[in-house]
Amino acid sequence: MPTHGVNSLLAAISGEGRDAKRGGYSRPVYSDAEITLREWFIAEASVRGLEVSTDANGIIWAWWDLPGSPGDDASRKGSLVTGSHLDSVPGGGAFDGPLGVASALAAYDVLAAREASGELARNRALALAVFPEEEGSRFGVACLGSRLLSGAIDPVKALNLRDAEGNTFADIAAANGLDPARMGRDEKALARIGDFIELHVEQGRGLNTEQYTDAAGRGPAVAVGSSILGHGRWRLSFSGQGNHAGTTLMIDRADPMVAAAQLVLKVREIATAQPDARATVGRLEPVPGGTNVIASRVDIWLDVRHPEDAVTALLVEKIHGQAQKIAAFEGCSVVLTEESLSGTVHFDAALSASLERSVHRLVPDAPALPTGAGHDAGVLAAYLPTGMLYVRNPSGISHSPEEYVEDADAEAGVLALADALEDLL
Repeated sequence: MPTHGVNSLLAAISGEGRDAKRGGYSRPVYSDAEITLREWFIAEASVRGLEVSTDANGIIWAWWDLPGSPGDDASRKGSLVTGSHLDSVPGGGAFDGPLGVASALAAYDVLAAREASGELARNRALALAVFPEEEGSRFGVACLGSRLLSGAIDPVKALNLRDAEGNTFADIAAANGLDPARMGRDEKALARIGDFIELHVEQGRGLNTEQYTDAAGRGPAVAVGSSILGHGRWRLSFSGQGNHAGTTLMIDRADPMVAAAQLVLKVREIATAQPDARATVGRLEPVPGGTNVIASRVDIWLDVRHPEDAVTALLVEKIHGQAQKIAAFEGCSVVLTEESLSGTVHFDAALSASLERSVHRLVPDAPALPTGAGHDAGVLAAYLPTGMLYVRNPSGISHSPEEYVEDADAEAGVLALADALEDLL
């Protein structure tokens, strides 16, 4: 049985999906790079003797059944599951997603060695899981795999989502061996999950704030997740009059790019005025997109987050109101479309308490931290007990090539995850 450490596992995939233009990694779901990583996980799980399968929603499961178990739905009911995702944002870092998957494999190695030596006696099965399209970077809806599994999204809506090239999710899923007609809420799969624990790189610098750092300025290696901010994605489409950049006088223009640019500044102003709010325009697409063409339409994508769901809704309402005023002034129109929305999540109290007890044996000063980043564990929390572990990110930078985890912290994360899983097995 292989006993590769988490850093060796990550090194094995470090060449896949590098983005020469943006830096970092671009691994959208079902791209060549993400498929290669899925194949890597299947190979690593298979060589460990785990039973691997891909379900109707594209989630990969690797099962460590109880000794003598038939490995059927009945014997796997209420199992313990850990894992994360392998897709990335455009130009993302090396750790967002893959750290959780590699740590799950490495934690299994630790647990298997403990069982072989007689230190571990399990009462239930363990599964390692890989969820597709967690980032939503291809089809626009984050955590699409866990949303389909749980029924949090209508499969008809999901199947009709389109990527930048116009491909539907149904077409891409079918091209990768899935049957679109079978996608959607999976009662049997949900019944197999008793608890779900996701390990993830910390996205933010909570562990490196003065509250938690030692005299050398170093924070603890691991934290336990407490909550996830409510968040959503909206598309604002500004429509104006497409025209020639050289022959159209400035006073004769109805330019949606000018309207969109003004709104970007208003988004910052509105969010800054609201404590604990985050609002971001991270993507803008002009149509038709020519240098010497006044756009006929400009789409911008808005991300809004706040601990209170009512405040999130109010922020979006204010932004939409400003968009309408700006559009009217510029002789344009604007349409707001909600693409995804998740309320604030508080992780299961009993499971979080168990994680804290386990982690504190290895990292006594490990705190409980909230996060502003969405995760599959957050989506699944509405349907079953979930919890999270975060591994320290020295700079706090994420969704960027500069995202970083130190080797020693990654190894500590594996041991903390292994201890947490052992206590729950």
